[in-house]
Amino acid sequence: MRAALAVQRVMTSPDYNLEELHRSMGRAAERGADLVVFAEAAFTGLANDDIPEHDAALGTSVDGPLIQAVRTEAKRLGVHVALGLLEEDQGRLYDSALLIDRTGKVVFRYRRVSTGWHGPDADPSFYGEGSDVDCFEAEFGRVAFLICGDLFDDDLVARVREQRPDLLLVPFARALVGGGHDQSRWDHEELPQYEAQVRKARTTALLVNYLDDDYVGGAMVIGSDGSLKASIPLRRADILIAQV
Repeated sequence: MRAALAVQRVMTSPDYNLEELHRSMGRAAERGADLVVFAEAAFTGLANDDIPEHDAALGTSVDGPLIQAVRTEAKRLGVHVALGLLEEDQGRLYDSALLIDRTGKVVFRYRRVSTGWHGPDADPSFYGEGSDVDCFEAEFGRVAFLICGDLFDDDLVARVREQRPDLLLVPFARALVGGGHDQSRWDHEELPQYEAQVRKARTTALLVNYLDDDYVGGAMVIGSDGSLKASIPLRRADILIAQV
């Protein structure tokens, strides 16, 4: 299976970000991709500030026009799409990920279980988390999601490992502590942590970070042995094509 890991600059405009998603999907399809993977909160970035009146506007319904537009494009191009979104559902907000198949159908939804996408005092009646770590039998194999900080929860990683997926998809949003975009620091301090966690999951992982002034971008294919197979450097809007 040929996967495309798409790193794109995320702006404040969901419509702009949707256009960039479509552009990346088209480029990936031209290069023979079966699956295109985008980052966490791909429509808005993690622009939430723990104020429900503000953050509600960042929410995207799975049945809404933004997702419908991605579904239509996935069907037109004949590709699967995995992406993160701040999901609005029945008046609550979730940090979620979707898998859309090549017919444009939403076939799998995952809600982040770890709480690090919002502050510890955020209103629990508005900000929600998932509880399940499931797999989906896709056309190209058995797939699981973990979102960002979920990968660093050993219990969640163990639950993935027990289900023996062929592929782990990890949309994430990561900035370096203290700021900056130092590639050497990433390679020597941050990357080994990701490799160690994927090794515990015992499956190949596709990880995509988003890019803005703070979040550093980058994408990685990490094998089941925890070794880096391919990557996009920090600060580069690009598409990584990998055979997995």
